[in-house]
Amino acid sequence: MSLNLSLLAEPLAVCRLPAHSAPPDWAWSGPLVAITRSADELSLVCSAAHVPPDVQAELPWRALKVAGPLDFSLTGILASLAAPLAEAGISIFAISTYDTDYILVRSSQADAALEALRQSGHTIA
Repeated sequence: MSLNLSLLAEPLAVCRLPAHSAPPDWAWSGPLVAITRSADELSLVCSAAHVPPDVQAELPWRALKVAGPLDFSLTGILASLAAPLAEAGISIFAISTYDTDYILVRSSQADAALEALRQSGHTIA
Protein backbone atom coordinates (compact mmCIF):
# COMPACT_ATOMS: atom_id res chain seq x y z
CA MET A 1 0.00 0.00 0.00
CA SER A 2 1.42 3.36 -1.06
CA LEU A 3 0.24 6.40 0.90
CA ASN A 4 0.56 10.13 0.41
CA LEU A 5 1.94 11.86 3.50
CA SER A 6 2.72 15.40 4.55
CA LEU A 7 5.09 16.52 7.30
CA LEU A 8 3.59 19.05 9.70
CA ALA A 9 5.95 21.99 10.16
CA GLU A 10 5.59 22.59 13.88
CA PRO A 11 7.29 20.40 16.52
CA LEU A 12 4.90 18.65 18.89
CA ALA A 13 4.98 17.39 22.47
CA VAL A 14 3.42 14.30 24.04
CA CYS A 15 2.38 15.27 27.57
CA ARG A 16 1.07 13.39 30.60
CA LEU A 17 -1.21 14.99 33.18
CA PRO A 18 -3.14 13.44 36.07
CA ALA A 19 -6.28 11.60 34.95
CA HIS A 20 -8.63 14.02 36.68
CA SER A 21 -7.09 17.11 35.00
CA ALA A 22 -9.02 19.28 32.60
CA PRO A 23 -7.28 19.93 29.28
CA PRO A 24 -5.27 23.12 29.89
CA ASP A 25 -5.67 26.25 27.79
CA TRP A 26 -2.04 26.10 26.58
CA ALA A 27 -2.70 22.76 24.86
CA TRP A 28 -5.17 24.13 22.31
CA SER A 29 -2.74 25.71 19.84
CA GLY A 30 -0.74 24.29 16.97
CA PRO A 31 -1.36 22.14 13.91
CA LEU A 32 -2.53 19.08 15.85
CA VAL A 33 -4.15 18.67 19.25
CA ALA A 34 -5.09 15.22 20.54
CA ILE A 35 -6.51 14.52 23.98
CA THR A 36 -6.95 11.04 25.42
CA ARG A 37 -8.13 10.27 28.93
CA SER A 38 -7.86 6.91 30.65
CA ALA A 39 -8.33 5.88 34.27
CA ASP A 40 -4.59 6.46 34.74
CA GLU A 41 -3.77 9.66 32.85
CA LEU A 42 -4.71 12.51 30.55
CA SER A 43 -2.44 12.40 27.50
CA LEU A 44 -2.03 15.43 25.27
CA VAL A 45 -0.36 15.93 21.93
CA CYS A 46 0.09 19.62 21.25
CA SER A 47 2.53 22.27 20.10
CA ALA A 48 5.90 21.83 21.82
CA ALA A 49 6.28 25.61 22.01
CA HIS A 50 3.49 26.03 24.57
CA VAL A 51 4.23 23.26 27.08
CA PRO A 52 5.13 24.68 30.53
CA PRO A 53 8.44 23.43 31.94
CA ASP A 54 6.77 21.73 34.93
CA VAL A 55 4.65 19.41 32.76
CA GLN A 56 5.78 15.82 32.21
CA ALA A 57 6.42 15.74 28.47
CA GLU A 58 8.41 14.04 25.74
CA LEU A 59 9.48 16.46 23.03
CA PRO A 60 10.09 17.38 20.31
CA TRP A 61 8.18 15.16 17.88
CA ARG A 62 7.30 15.67 14.21
CA ALA A 63 4.00 14.49 12.74
CA LEU A 64 3.38 12.85 9.39
CA LYS A 65 -0.22 13.15 8.24
CA VAL A 66 -1.75 10.54 5.93
CA ALA A 67 -3.75 12.19 3.15
CA GLY A 68 -7.41 11.50 3.82
CA PRO A 69 -10.16 11.07 4.40
CA LEU A 70 -9.62 7.35 4.76
CA ASP A 71 -12.42 4.82 4.47
CA PHE A 72 -12.99 2.82 7.64
CA SER A 73 -12.93 -0.42 5.61
CA LEU A 74 -9.27 0.09 4.64
CA THR A 75 -6.83 -2.25 6.37
CA GLY A 76 -3.11 -2.12 6.98
CA ILE A 77 -2.63 1.65 6.86
CA LEU A 78 -0.73 1.97 10.13
CA ALA A 79 1.09 -1.31 9.48
CA SER A 80 2.36 -0.02 6.12
CA LEU A 81 3.90 2.95 7.95
CA ALA A 82 5.00 1.28 11.18
CA ALA A 83 6.79 -1.68 9.54
CA PRO A 84 9.41 0.28 7.55
CA LEU A 85 9.96 2.61 10.49
CA ALA A 86 10.43 -0.33 12.86
CA GLU A 87 12.91 -1.88 10.41
CA ALA A 88 14.82 1.42 10.47
CA GLY A 89 14.83 1.42 14.29
CA ILE A 90 12.47 4.41 14.54
CA SER A 91 9.83 4.40 17.26
CA ILE A 92 6.44 5.96 16.59
CA PHE A 93 3.48 7.47 18.41
CA ALA A 94 0.32 6.90 16.34
CA ILE A 95 -2.87 8.96 16.43
CA SER A 96 -6.02 8.24 14.47
CA THR A 97 -8.85 10.67 13.82
CA TYR A 98 -12.17 10.17 12.08
CA ASP A 99 -10.67 11.16 8.71
CA THR A 100 -7.03 10.10 8.83
CA ASP A 101 -3.97 8.88 10.72
CA TYR A 102 -0.89 10.65 12.04
CA ILE A 103 2.48 9.10 12.81
CA LEU A 104 4.72 11.01 15.21
CA VAL A 105 8.47 10.40 15.19
CA ARG A 106 11.12 12.05 17.33
CA SER A 107 12.43 15.20 15.64
CA SER A 108 15.96 13.80 15.72
CA GLN A 109 14.78 10.85 13.59
CA ALA A 110 12.51 12.76 11.20
CA ASP A 111 14.92 12.72 8.23
CA ALA A 112 15.59 8.99 8.65
CA ALA A 113 11.85 8.35 8.96
CA LEU A 114 11.10 10.24 5.76
CA GLU A 115 13.78 8.28 3.90
CA ALA A 116 12.53 4.92 5.22
CA LEU A 117 8.97 5.75 4.19
CA ARG A 118 10.05 6.93 0.73
CA GLN A 119 12.07 3.73 0.22
CA SER A 120 8.99 1.68 1.12
CA GLY A 121 6.95 3.38 -1.61
CA HIS A 122 5.18 6.21 0.22
CA THR A 123 5.10 9.76 -1.13
CA ILE A 124 6.00 12.71 1.10
CA ALA A 125 4.63 16.12 0.07
